[in-house]
Amino acid sequence: MIGKLKGVVDSYGEDHVILDVHGVGYLVHCSARTLQQLPPVGEVAVLAIETVVREDMIRLYGFRTDAEREWFRLLQTVQGVGSRVALGILSVLDPGALASAVGMGDKAAIARAPGVGPKLAARIIAELKDKAPVFGAVDPAVIRLSGAVAEGEAPAAVADAVSALVNLGYGQPQAAAAVAAALKAAGEDAQTASLIRLGLKELAR
Repeated sequence: MIGKLKGVVDSYGEDHVILDVHGVGYLVHCSARTLQQLPPVGEVAVLAIETVVREDMIRLYGFRTDAEREWFRLLQTVQGVGSRVALGILSVLDPGALASAVGMGDKAAIARAPGVGPKLAARIIAELKDKAPVFGAVDPAVIRLSGAVAEGEAPAAVADAVSALVNLGYGQPQAAAAVAAALKAAGEDAQTASLIRLGLKELAR
């Protein structure tokens, strides 16, 4: 099994790169985001590799980081997500943004990926929300608050502040994150108006 390749970039295709490793050209499929981050033809590149072996083929998938490869594996544990869809998601969202989207239930962000509709985005969130490395980049307080708002269990001032920000055109996950940050700054007894004002400051950063 190949776990890593270091070689000279020989050429690029629409969804792959050919790496020349000591005279052997390896065709490695990558996300659009990874391809954009690789150096020009003739320069050296290093990729973490996921080797997929099936009866009729052996295919290599390349990633700039181990975290991206881990997400590629994790996404494919969800029914309806194959390698093509997983690469599509990683083309739209880097590992940190994907962790935030799953942790905060942001279906719209995941549904931006090609081949992912609202139902599949919801399934990805439902199946991965309790698995590592999902919450690596997300404040646990934000996740708790987002869940409380979604379940209708948040304090009235918090729920009203989130609702107000959503009415101003912000997405529910972004609004919940901003209000969570505002609540941390202002304290548990903060009033709706204060949370809205501080939440808008957070969103303007």
